[in-house]
Amino acid sequence: MNQLSVRIGYTSLTGARVANEDFGGYVTPAGAELMDKGILLAVADGLGGHENGREAAERTVRGLLADYYATPATWSVNSSLERVIQSLNQWVLSQARKYRQTAGMATTLSAMVARGTRYYLAHVGDTRIYRLRGGGLEQLTTDHTWVHPELDSVLSRAVGLDSKLSVDFADGDLMVGDVYALMSDGVWATLGDERIRKILEDETDPEAAAADLAMAATRAGSPDNCTALVMKVDGLPPARLPEIIASGSALPLPPPLKPGQVIDGLTVEEVLHHSLVTLLYRVADAQGRQRVLKTLRNGAGDVENCQALVYEEWLARRVVDSRFPEVIDWPGRHHLYYLMSWHEGATLKARLAAGHRFSPAQVVELGGEILRGVGALHRLAIVHRDIKPDNLHLDAHGRLRILDLGVAASDGHAFNEINNPGTPSYMAPELFAGERANEASDLYAVGVTLYELLARRYPYGEIEPFQKPRFGDPVAVTRYRPDTPDWLEAILLKAVAPTPAERFETAEEFLLALELGAHRPLRTPRRRPLMQRDPALGLKLLAVSSVVLNVFLALLLFAR
Repeated sequence: MNQLSVRIGYTSLTGARVANEDFGGYVTPAGAELMDKGILLAVADGLGGHENGREAAERTVRGLLADYYATPATWSVNSSLERVIQSLNQWVLSQARKYRQTAGMATTLSAMVARGTRYYLAHVGDTRIYRLRGGGLEQLTTDHTWVHPELDSVLSRAVGLDSKLSVDFADGDLMVGDVYALMSDGVWATLGDERIRKILEDETDPEAAAADLAMAATRAGSPDNCTALVMKVDGLPPARLPEIIASGSALPLPPPLKPGQVIDGLTVEEVLHHSLVTLLYRVADAQGRQRVLKTLRNGAGDVENCQALVYEEWLARRVVDSRFPEVIDWPGRHHLYYLMSWHEGATLKARLAAGHRFSPAQVVELGGEILRGVGALHRLAIVHRDIKPDNLHLDAHGRLRILDLGVAASDGHAFNEINNPGTPSYMAPELFAGERANEASDLYAVGVTLYELLARRYPYGEIEPFQKPRFGDPVAVTRYRPDTPDWLEAILLKAVAPTPAERFETAEEFLLALELGAHRPLRTPRRRPLMQRDPALGLKLLAVSSVVLNVFLALLLFAR
């Protein structure tokens, strides 16, 4: 079995109500979308009169089914569900505020994603998700209700009920033979768990099971709409990303290669770079098209490094942006490496070393391109973690590309996590305190990079590996480059401020400041008070004062 295989059935009945305010649906994609995003199912039970409950339920489910598949493949399932549901919550709230008759418009929501060998749940309200496994029925969600003295129960959470929506998330392993049932309270409150278990166990066809649940509840006198969505798992694939990593890292490393040698139909033209772990070659295929081949040194082919290289390729394939090299498919690959597009040019670090002097205008233009690329990464929930001039390339046509996703993290997942990776002089102060690298630390590294392009120095001086630096105020850029405009200096000093709260929050905010430039300059940051820059200074001054006072008193004593 190479992919997830399920059968799904759905039934929704109006029952004793005048109108059906329940709504459910599901999406069963194919190919890469099935592997990356999985199968999504959802059931909602709307609240509010004048058919607004139905509108809330239907728009929420339809919006989730559409927008979830528009989220990047590098986002985790829960992150994608969370962001889409929060957006839908704001939409329902806005609709409820428009007219008097839509006040109170809201909906419950129970959603499930089956992807690879795991399931993921998102839930708010009192619709439910059950699992039948091995003859035993388990409720996988918790009802968000509280007891009311005059009513059976009142919802404490629902989409559109509160601007700060708290969504329950859960996940677990799928098993062949599992049956999952999403249903409104019109079904579960009427039938009870034992009747639900018996229907799901007796009826092997999900379509028939969903119909039996809804009709049984209606016949039993359910006072509400009755909706059931049933999925049975018939087959499972190997785990998606772990499968890729396991199969890719099992390939043998190429032997050390020299210009003129051929590997998998690719002719080596030049060794571009070598480090303790990685090797980069420029190669050409039979048609003469030049590529970059990235692999590992023979002595660095341990399991972790091999898996990290495969993971790097997986990430790079998902970054479809002109500011990054393109990953090239190569069907003839029989060794552990991956191919990228080749671009004639040099890194910004090489240009600095060659004596190139970047003008403020050039730095602003390059900064804009870097931030557009970094912003594209962040929208995919990828943190680069090693932005620096060495990893920024300008081709022969002046186009910038961001290189090396070797230590990048996606949605918190990465390899080689013993310490924060990166180059010390570009690492944000909070990373030295043990915090994890994130989007804010990427933006700090962009700020240091732009500062270096202008000043050929670092804002806090060069930081050596294993050094524990102290951060006061950054040195003004104009100390080294008097031709730097005040507005640009203000932007750079904000970008490399010691604490995240003082910096730009997003790549887009940083980019906007550069684009507005002198037309809307930032306020020049004031130097922090001396006591704020050195909190221990007060104790030092107190100790010195105490010593001086004691000496003075001793002299007075001896003078008598």
